[in-house]
Amino acid sequence: MRREFHVRFCEGPRVRFPRATRLVVMCNTTKAIEQAEEKIHAILSRLGLELHPEKTRRVDLSRGLQGFDFLGCHLRKRMSGPIWERSRKRVFFLQREPSQRSMKRVRQRVKEIAPNGRRHQDLRTIIGELNPVLRGWGNYFRTGNAAKKFLAVDSYVLERLRTLMIKRKGRNLRPGEALTWQRDFFEAHGLHRLRGTIRYPEAA
Repeated sequence: MRREFHVRFCEGPRVRFPRATRLVVMCNTTKAIEQAEEKIHAILSRLGLELHPEKTRRVDLSRGLQGFDFLGCHLRKRMSGPIWERSRKRVFFLQREPSQRSMKRVRQRVKEIAPNGRRHQDLRTIIGELNPVLRGWGNYFRTGNAAKKFLAVDSYVLERLRTLMIKRKGRNLRPGEALTWQRDFFEAHGLHRLRGTIRYPEAA
């Protein structure tokens, strides 16, 4: 069981905060989480703060029933396939991957850097602007379980750059020419690849 608290900072005579923050408490039982909530209410009230009534909620993490987003990540328990295959035991581990919002944001950033209007600009210049975005985004998520999401972003970047090449050629595009613009082509021009950059915490 996991309890997500959104703290709303109120202006009072003793303390003033410029913005809201988020707090996550994880407990094993409903009773424990109720006790934790009572303590948090008591502490916040002394500071002149209160929990956001609409955004504060409980999430059941057991057996992967539900998940939650936090700091750009989606966290959810998933069953271990290898353990199930070996012993037929259902063992769940909490996994972390980019949230849907984080995926949407990185795709939007790629599209902003490589819009169709830049089709006549030098490819290496566009890739040079994409790489810091891809590296920064990838470094933030690479210690989680983001392999599938990394592949999805790689594919999106590939299609965006290929679209620019097709738009650049226009009527001069030869039959089958677009098929030559695969990942190796763009990596030869310096494109950063997310696939293969996952590093588990102990090796990061």
